[in-house]
Amino acid sequence: MPSLRSRLDSILPLVQSPAQYIGGEVNSITKDHASARVKVALCFPDAYKIGMSHLGLQILYGLLNREPGIVAERVFAPWMEMEARMRESGVPLFSLETRTPIRDFDILGFSLQYELSFTNVINMLDLAGIPLRTADRGPSDPLVIAGGSCTFQPEPIAEFLDICVLGDGEDRILDLANAVAEMKGAFRDRREYCRALVKRIPNLYAPCLYDCEYAADGRLVRMWPNCDEAPLFVNRAQVENFETSFFPTSPVVPAIECVHERINLEIMRGCPHACRFCQAGMIKLPVRARSVETLFRYAVEAYKSTGYDEMTLTSLSTADYPHLEELVARLKAEFDPKMVGISLPSLRVNERIRNIPGILNTIRKAGFTMAPEAGTERMRKVIHKLIKDEDLYAAATAAYREGWDTIKVYYMIGLPHETDADIDATCDAIIKTSQCARASRNRDGELNVTVSPFVPKAHTPFQWEPMASAERFNEIRKRMHSRVRSKKIHLKVHDPERAYVEGVVSRGNRKLAPVLVEAVKSGCKFDAWDEGFDFRRWMDVF
Repeated sequence: MPSLRSRLDSILPLVQSPAQYIGGEVNSITKDHASARVKVALCFPDAYKIGMSHLGLQILYGLLNREPGIVAERVFAPWMEMEARMRESGVPLFSLETRTPIRDFDILGFSLQYELSFTNVINMLDLAGIPLRTADRGPSDPLVIAGGSCTFQPEPIAEFLDICVLGDGEDRILDLANAVAEMKGAFRDRREYCRALVKRIPNLYAPCLYDCEYAADGRLVRMWPNCDEAPLFVNRAQVENFETSFFPTSPVVPAIECVHERINLEIMRGCPHACRFCQAGMIKLPVRARSVETLFRYAVEAYKSTGYDEMTLTSLSTADYPHLEELVARLKAEFDPKMVGISLPSLRVNERIRNIPGILNTIRKAGFTMAPEAGTERMRKVIHKLIKDEDLYAAATAAYREGWDTIKVYYMIGLPHETDADIDATCDAIIKTSQCARASRNRDGELNVTVSPFVPKAHTPFQWEPMASAERFNEIRKRMHSRVRSKKIHLKVHDPERAYVEGVVSRGNRKLAPVLVEAVKSGCKFDAWDEGFDFRRWMDVF
């Protein structure tokens, strides 16, 4: 039978963007498997162009590969046409760096950032030839672990995961890799393997070590550990010294165009505001910030190793970074002559935001984005996003005045206690934000508006709030499109049907496991993409 490499080479010319499947990118790392104590496949359950834009993946990749004896390679979900070719040719899921089947690794580490990627996880395991459920895996199968925000409520996918790492992954990944290097092959029973790992390493949740009781209608009644090693409550890992924690100053540069092509400079972790809908704001506490000196050094090193012409200062609440003005001033002095744009992610609107367009006025302008979330101060009090209208409009006015041609704003709909009057007020706020350009341009400004349906998430004050129906979301969408008619305003309201499925999965329990398997068999994958999502197919599966 032809080798894996030759079979792969025969199908690559037949698919779109084959460069995403061959590795060899700038700053990628290839190490010798023969001398490795442990081999880790870092699996991102989405397309290459999404996964390569994710800072967490770059952090784990760099952190593991700097350690002697540890091999870490990247794996992404192959796009649908590539998967079909792989299955036809008998090509299993493989790593980019060495084209090694991922079933030959010791650890498969999945990054779970979005509930609708769960079907991709199951599909990737199937494509790799690895038993889907923990209970069916033997001593030669890799340990399947997961990290990311969805591991704080992983129950729908729990049967497929051996271990969940809760919290800051970089705080535990080396402990886990070293433990597996010592223990692999020592246990014939997967449950005993998980017991040994949980006993040795904190912050791990092994679903197989917990039992569940359900009511007659399927609701979860209670859940409890079934062995002494499993804690009743699993604490999350937390990087204590964020100043000195690992940062990838030589990230892998993608081989094809990706969603974000820029230096992601993580300036702060955690958010001080505790918005009632925001899961990230709850699970990333406490707030930790890096110094200006450290961030400036990281920026210079990352630019030298990548050559990107854009840099973004990332955090959950960048406008709250205590030394923002000083940091931006130093970055501008260094990077304006190099024509590198500096951008900030979606900004919380507060009094300080009025000055940000001025301090961010670089030679090469990147994005300027604000997240008011709700259109009235009453609704912002409900969601605990305590911002004022005048600050929003002052920031928009300053951004247009300083030369931004387009600004972007984020809103949510379907929030608890929301009324039609609140929706109308949101439309009025959108229109008024665009009109802020008149102060300097005598015309309305270009405004990109993204509106997302509210989906209740675990570990938030709103976790038990009801979610609006798909019919209600469609009513709101029609109402907003009928009121916001300016050609300068580009209004995008996310699909309420996709939000409905996300809501089911985000609050589901282990009884969803067979549903997810059946969904994958029915063709549900890449559900975050319009090309992949099929609401009717999901409803048929349910």
